[in-house]
Order: sequence, then structure tokens, then C-alpha cells
Amino acid sequence: MPARLSSSSASVSAAHGRGHSTVLSDPMTGEPTGHHDIDASALIIEENKTLREPPPSSSLVFGHSFADHMLAVNWNGATGWAAPRIQPYGPLTLDPSSVIFHYAPSLFEGMKAYKDVEGRVRLFRPDMNMKRMNTSAERMALPTFSGKELTKLIAKLVSLDSNWIPSEPGYSLYIRPTLIGTQAALGVHPANDALLFVISSPVGPYYKTGFKPVALEADPSLVRAWPGGVGQYKLGANYGPGIRVQMEAAKRGYQQNLWLFGEEHWLTEVGTMNLFVALKRDDGSTELVTPPLNGTILPGVTRDSILGLARDHVSKKAPIEGLPDNLVVSEREINMGEIIKASEKGSLIEMFGAGTAAIVSPVDRVGFKGRDIQIPAGEEGAGPIAKAMLKSITDIQLGRVNHPWSVLVEDLL
Repeated sequence: MPARLSSSSASVSAAHGRGHSTVLSDPMTGEPTGHHDIDASALIIEENKTLREPPPSSSLVFGHSFADHMLAVNWNGATGWAAPRIQPYGPLTLDPSSVIFHYAPSLFEGMKAYKDVEGRVRLFRPDMNMKRMNTSAERMALPTFSGKELTKLIAKLVSLDSNWIPSEPGYSLYIRPTLIGTQAALGVHPANDALLFVISSPVGPYYKTGFKPVALEADPSLVRAWPGGVGQYKLGANYGPGIRVQMEAAKRGYQQNLWLFGEEHWLTEVGTMNLFVALKRDDGSTELVTPPLNGTILPGVTRDSILGLARDHVSKKAPIEGLPDNLVVSEREINMGEIIKASEKGSLIEMFGAGTAAIVSPVDRVGFKGRDIQIPAGEEGAGPIAKAMLKSITDIQLGRVNHPWSVLVEDLL
């Protein structure tokens, strides 16, 4: 067993190289067996011969309808990455002993493709998703890859299924890149076989009729992540354990959980989103606070975007209408004690979650230790900062504002 583990580890290390043009060969025959890295130029396309009609946008349910094609790239510790394939969307065939079913070597990303105001297809900050996916893969002892090459392949997939991207404002194509260990062998060790695949699903706006604030339950007896753990990685194993907790919270009238940590009840994340709090300070300024990336929090793309836009507003590089002139942006620890004091003092301005699905999700109350803390949500269901951030990010995603975060798919092909 030790010899096999050593060999597997060496293979993983070799496959982590970035020379995607390097072809691996069979040492006996000299025939090519794979690539050190994903190679978009080696793409094989098998078009679906039975194309389906995308469902009406008005009938879409998040994650229930899927486009005609999917991307699949196999990896092996000895032969590297196989040629990428775009093929008809369909079931996977895996051995019952595949490690994914037993030890959960699984990670994923969530990103979207949009049709802009001119009908062109755009991706929003795909480099951030690729960076985070590689970070998760490295933590799970799964193969890393060139993010640029995978982005090219995703662009090709999206282009092929562009008729599945709704044209109505607020609609998009949700993209789910996934990487799993597939080696057919029991035993806790680095997987010697893996599969990277990408599927996509047309989705509608998170809010059908404007903002709808959510209520959160903050139960100090429950913990999502801890220092030294894997809370900062987008792993499938981080999400399944939260389902029962959310079901129990729903019975008490709360839509999502606000995860806390430690005896001080530090705020971390909201369900599947990052968290922002706006406070009025004694000097009259407005502080926008989000917990720091301390190892227990997922580095969200929307979180990073909100921070970047807010800081550009503060520096006057790109002022945003609706944001306070005296805004202070903070990545710092904040706990329930501070939230309660701010609420009692009247300095708690707003609270919202941030994520790919909704961009921002306003919060109007937090249940904590048997009491509800009321959060101002405005007449329209959201505070001024949440509304300004939603508009700013949406304008970039739809090409209304020229910004390097919005990438044209046609430029990647």
C-alpha cells in the first residue's frame, strides 16, 4: 500500500504542471496518451442529434432544466488529461466503488452566462471561478488545471448552447463546472482517476417581483466551518450537512441560516452566501462590513465584486449613485453582540447576503437566542447599498457599463 500511495502522489504532482501543450506518450509505443494539462485545442465535439426546445422563461425553476450539451474531461494519474469532449447531455457511468460515492472528493463552481443589451453572450469574472476551483482541487488532492484553457472550453460549450440563454432581462444560463474523483477502488488515498465536467441550466431572476427580504436564524450551537478546516473551499461536502439545519430553521419561519462561530458568536456566512452589514458610525460615516477571509469563509466572487466596487466609489475612481459619500469599507470580525447593540442604538442600517444566484439578498430579521432582531429593509424590500450594488453589478454583467469583469464569449473562441 505505501508504494501505491507514493506512486499516486507522484502522478498527481506531475499532472499539476501548466504546460498544456505538452503531450504525454506511452513509454513503450510512443503513442500519445494524454496531456499534462487541459488542452482546449484538442477539443472533440459530438453534437446532440436530438436537440430540445428550451422551456419558456416564465416556467423556469432554478436548476431543473439543462441545455443540450455538456463538457467532459477525464484525468488519470499516469496518462494526464484526456482530450476534452463536448457531448450530448446525459447520465454518467461510474463504478459502484468509485471514490466519489464513499469519500466525497467533489468540488464545484457556480457561474453564469448572460445575453447583453446587444444580444452578445458574456461571462462574469470567469478567472475568479477558475482560481477558486483550482484552490479547491489542490485541497482535495484532485488534479489542478489551466483556468484559461477550461474557460475557453466553457465558452465553446456556452456558444454551442447559446439558444438556451434566455434573452429577457434578469435571466441567464447558470454554469456548473464540477470535478470529482472517480477511481474504482476503496481506500482513503489520492484518487488516481478524476472527471471534470460542465453542465448548464437556464435560470430566471432570483426575485420575480422586486426584492424579498429573508429572515435568518443564527443558532450558536451550530457550526458550519472552523479554523484549519475546509470552509474556504467550494466542496460538495460543505453543503449537504446544512440541508437538515435549513429545514429545521424553515419550520420556525426562517429562510436561511446565519452561521456563527465561537463563544463570541462571530458572524461568518449566510446559507450559501457571504454576508454584509451596514452600520452608522459615531462620526456620521457609514461602514460597510463583511467578515474577513479567515479560513472559515468562502471567497465569493460577488463578495469580491462588491468590495471592489465599494472601494472604487470611496476613492472616487468610479462613484456609484445611491452609495453614501462618506462610506467606509471594512473586512473585519463582527459578532452578534455588536449587531444587537447597533440595533438597540439605531445604527444598524441594513444587512444582506451576496452570491451568484441573487447578487444581493436583503435581510429583514435575525433570530438569535429566542428573540428576533429587526433589520431595516426599506420600502422596496432592500436598503440603498444593496440596491446600488445590484444595479452596478447587473449593469456590468449585461454590458451596459464597459468593465473588464465582463468577458465576451466570442473573444474566447
